[in-house]
Amino acid sequence: MKILDHLKQLFVKEQFEPSLLGLFLNPFYFARKGLHRNIREIGHQVQGKTLDVGCGRKPYRDIFRSTNYIGLEIDSPETRRNSRADVFYPGGFFPFEDNEFDSVVTNQVFEHVFQPVEFLREIRRVLRPGGILLLTVPFVWDEHEQPRDYARYTSFALKNLFGREGFTILEARKSVCDIRVAFQLLNAYIYKAVNGGSGRLNLLLTLLLTAPVNLAGEFLSWVTPINEDLYLDNVILAVKTGIPPMKD
Repeated sequence: MKILDHLKQLFVKEQFEPSLLGLFLNPFYFARKGLHRNIREIGHQVQGKTLDVGCGRKPYRDIFRSTNYIGLEIDSPETRRNSRADVFYPGGFFPFEDNEFDSVVTNQVFEHVFQPVEFLREIRRVLRPGGILLLTVPFVWDEHEQPRDYARYTSFALKNLFGREGFTILEARKSVCDIRVAFQLLNAYIYKAVNGGSGRLNLLLTLLLTAPVNLAGEFLSWVTPINEDLYLDNVILAVKTGIPPMKD
């Protein structure tokens, strides 16, 4: 039983913090590896009392230097069952005081927000002056978590939105901007095409079908050029400024 539990924990870890083993186990290897690397490199600036908006299972919690880490999720039977949230809410207004947090993180959530301006204003409201925001959001990806998938953001759109809403971007990264984009999309296609049936069958199909794609993409990324116009994810580190949001 302990061996099975250990294998399960290893599999879960490989989904968000993939090692070389993830090449064979994770159909989202390139996207998750890129996100983890970028968050790890700039995540030390997330400190103090931290709010994780749309926290899921808090996969990046251990990267940050938070003294108090609070996960927030939309209230639903699924999030109650699968997330590690500390607070559930119906959406809209965050159930926290103004200037309550030193930092906010929100990973792969922004594309599911139908009113992005209101969302950013809520983040700004609960952040103290000079507080840090770390946000990731896809640029190239398939529709997912349907029907609540509303947008894809270019780096220019994010710069404009953040500036209008009282944030100064400290660092903007494009995660995975090479030929691995194409191989990641191929694996996403394969995953959805074969997903179904038993967990063991899915794992076997992953080993047989997606692992070769991961290996080929990894090899070709060494011998093909970077293309910064085509990438998987935006990773944004920003600070709350003293300038209030622009009026609509």
